Amino acid sequence: MRKLALVVATFAAFIFAPAAANATITSVLDGDLTCATVTSDGNVSTSVGQRWCGSLNPASITSGLSTPLPSDRSTHKTFDGVPLDVNVAFPADPNPAADTDWPVVGMFHGYGGSKMSFSSMQRWLDKGYAVYSVTNRGSGESCKSAGSIAADPTGCAKGYVHLMDPRYEIRDTQNFLGELVDEGVISPDKIAATGGSYGGSESLHLGVLKNRVVDLDGTYHPWTSPLGEAMSVAVASPNIPWTDLIQALAPNGDTYDYLKDGSFSGNAGVMKESYVNGLYISARNAPIGTDPTADLVGWKGLLDAGEPYTGAAYDAMVAEITGHHSAYYDDHSQAPAPLLLSSGFTDDLFPVDEVIRFYNRTKAQYPNSPMSVFAGSFGHARGQNQSNVTSALTVLENSWVDYYLKGTGSQPASNVTAYTQTCPNGTPGGGPYTANDWASLAPGELVLKNAASQTIAADGGDPTVSATFNPVPAGQACATAPNAKETGTANYDMPAAPAAGYTVLGSATVLAKITGGNPDSQVAVRLLDINPAGTETLISRATWRPADSTGYQVFQLHPGAWKVESGHSVRLQLLPKDASAAAGDLLGNYARPSNSQAALTVSQLELRVPVVEAPGALGGLVKKPAKKVLPKRAGAELAPGYAAIGSVTLAQYTARISKVTVSGPKKGKKGKKATFKVKITNSGRDNANGVKLKVSGRGLRFKTYVGKIAGGKTRTVKVKVRMKKKGKVKASFKVTSRNAGVKTVKKTLRVK
Repeated sequence: MRKLALVVATFAAFIFAPAAANATITSVLDGDLTCATVTSDGNVSTSVGQRWCGSLNPASITSGLSTPLPSDRSTHKTFDGVPLDVNVAFPADPNPAADTDWPVVGMFHGYGGSKMSFSSMQRWLDKGYAVYSVTNRGSGESCKSAGSIAADPTGCAKGYVHLMDPRYEIRDTQNFLGELVDEGVISPDKIAATGGSYGGSESLHLGVLKNRVVDLDGTYHPWTSPLGEAMSVAVASPNIPWTDLIQALAPNGDTYDYLKDGSFSGNAGVMKESYVNGLYISARNAPIGTDPTADLVGWKGLLDAGEPYTGAAYDAMVAEITGHHSAYYDDHSQAPAPLLLSSGFTDDLFPVDEVIRFYNRTKAQYPNSPMSVFAGSFGHARGQNQSNVTSALTVLENSWVDYYLKGTGSQPASNVTAYTQTCPNGTPGGGPYTANDWASLAPGELVLKNAASQTIAADGGDPTVSATFNPVPAGQACATAPNAKETGTANYDMPAAPAAGYTVLGSATVLAKITGGNPDSQVAVRLLDINPAGTETLISRATWRPADSTGYQVFQLHPGAWKVESGHSVRLQLLPKDASAAAGDLLGNYARPSNSQAALTVSQLELRVPVVEAPGALGGLVKKPAKKVLPKRAGAELAPGYAAIGSVTLAQYTARISKVTVSGPKKGKKGKKATFKVKITNSGRDNANGVKLKVSGRGLRFKTYVGKIAGGKTRTVKVKVRMKKKGKVKASFKVTSRNAGVKTVKKTLRVK
């Protein structure tokens, strides 16, 4: 049917088009979008001959067009009757070649934004691609503006945002692309998806779904055009996307860059208040209580009310957002399309761990699936968007799209590339640093251990410093504050960097004994560069709500990338909040203060900071990465690339009988006693309690109560064992404990 439609359309264009015309595409999407040929470049260079289908703001375009285009909107109705504002564009007619089956690049906008203008499409049009862009429902002229609602009040009745739901926003695009395929103007399987932020999430969803559609009831089925043509995304380039919207907007600290599975678990998170407030007013929301799949008003009310985050309404919100609004939870029973994932170290809205979460699981499940990560200081505030970094990303994205849509160039490498934050703003990003995987990007680590107790007061912190580091409304990556330790906070300073300095790259890990508090208490975390001249600069941050306050905890900061210069030091700061105003302030708080914050006591703290320097560098200061500590969550296991580093459980880190050595005779006489020395090492940070030693074997029986072995200590136990049997005896020295595991050593004896 499609081929027949193509023949008919081509024949009709040949018969009826004026002889001077060089454009066979005069309209698309069932005639709802008029197409005009560019007759003069005007202020859009190299555009002559291109076909622009849709609407434009005449005041912004001086190019000449063969046919006037509307200036307000150009809408086409989606599957449920909602009119969506669309632009489609094509390169110049390749006459005499067929003006059909164009490879197409989808360009998707940020939250509350609008479709791309024709001038913004030139990057891809100049490279010979068709371009598609839609204003998502609930934004701009897709049922948000008064004019668009008045133009079609019935169609716009449900034209509110669905928060990037595959059942709605993604399906809208899939339907429109399918119609373009049936009209013969684009290819069904040469489709690229690109975009940033909200558009990054759209691109990622499309890449994960690849050749599938999600129905309103949540079922998956093959993606076909209305006339039955099989369709598929060939490549996707999500830029600064979220992958888990709960963890992105209200993180609880239960995200680890070294775990294979990064799904949401643990306590309720801490709302990024300034960001959430700003985003909330940017699109059209459904009236409260009318649509449980898109109840942004109700969800915002829950977050605004604050702790305790419990009950059916909260559970329903989490289930809906993780189930239908986060690409991480899309069905991943098949490999995604080739993916170029890009994210910003200084992006406080969707930080780098948003893509690492998806990268780790996908790499584990589909190790041969083409996928790369590109990270630098760009994106939402405080992103620097350094020109050398954004240019490098553009070149990389071009290579991915060209290869997978046209087969030109060599296949892009599946690796990880990173650039560092630099100051002052405007200076080039440092790097690039490249590795085969995320785990290999930082081969060394710096370690600080501090056993002393410090208190995080319920009212601790300096609100002026929090205001300085608040990314909204005008946060800057290079903002500085006085480096004095803030009252009521816990602070841990690393030694000053030696002459060469060092480069932080990745997620710093904090291990500590936490006591006090309550289930609603939170900890705000900052990693700071301390300038001896008296200022501090933010490297990375996190908000964390402890799962409990009764013992050892492990958590990470969002990834950061920063050169620590000679004489500077790194400070870990723990605060009760990252806020400069009371809860409910519109833009004053990066993170919402807790309703019932309590004081917390921190002791036995260990800070691990990943660096690009190799182990042994800086006079031995750089260490080999220690075994990763697995948190208390079901099924926790290492992501690909971390096997060589290894892991221990949190319980093992806390107290672990890691080594047992036995010294003593190799021979003995029947009926006589042999004396052995058994050295028992507890490599954990806390006491190993209830330690027992048992010796057994043919003719051997001995046991003793050892008791307590302090963290990091070795206890030597003298054992006298009577040997009752002659011959070769395999003696087993077994050490047990109530909290530090079991360790057994075998020794062979010859008894005469």
